[in-house]
Amino acid sequence: MDVDIHESWKTHLKIEFEKPYFKDLVDFVKTEYSNHSCFPPGKQVFNAFNCCPFEDVKVVIIGQDPYHGYGQANGLCFSVNDGINHPPSLINIFKEIEMELGVPYPKSGNLMRWANQGVLLLNATLTVRAHQAGSHQNKGWEQFTDAVIQILSQQKKNIVFLLWGGYAKKKVKLIDGQKHKILMSGHPSPLSANRGYWFGNDNFKNTNLWLNNNNKTPINW
Repeated sequence: MDVDIHESWKTHLKIEFEKPYFKDLVDFVKTEYSNHSCFPPGKQVFNAFNCCPFEDVKVVIIGQDPYHGYGQANGLCFSVNDGINHPPSLINIFKEIEMELGVPYPKSGNLMRWANQGVLLLNATLTVRAHQAGSHQNKGWEQFTDAVIQILSQQKKNIVFLLWGGYAKKKVKLIDGQKHKILMSGHPSPLSANRGYWFGNDNFKNTNLWLNNNNKTPINW
């Protein structure tokens, strides 16, 4: 695995890349991709960063694991490639946006259009073995992505952090709530949504209100 990441991030993450845990992680990922089918494709592992340069970040959405089915994962959390059926969580995200903002349900589940507007779509774990959810957890990715969240919190201001579900909510301790806006909700998965923890959260509307109030262009969700 080459660390093929946008130049703007290299400056801020150089220290992480040089740490022993990251070198071990690179070795692990290289071995996994050599011996198993893994996702996303190697060139898309750092897609979240390459589609959203450091200076452009104004919203962060935190996911857990890439999708582990063929053709789904493209390096952006909750996102799938064009032409791929929308997974249940993504369906519920689009339904919530439709209810909040009246935006028609989109054909494509590819969230590149969000990333290009400054939404960092960050999975806590950036790779996974095919059909084995969580197979690359606790190998170093979480240490790396926690560092990303902390660096953003420390070095930028007025970012909106969207923390959905118990796992993402634990990341609140990495974020300076005095400098940034933190919006929390249940997870968009059917289990959580059907229990009433997702729909009606107004996260997308409130994100745009915050951006507007801080002289930033709202996201075209």
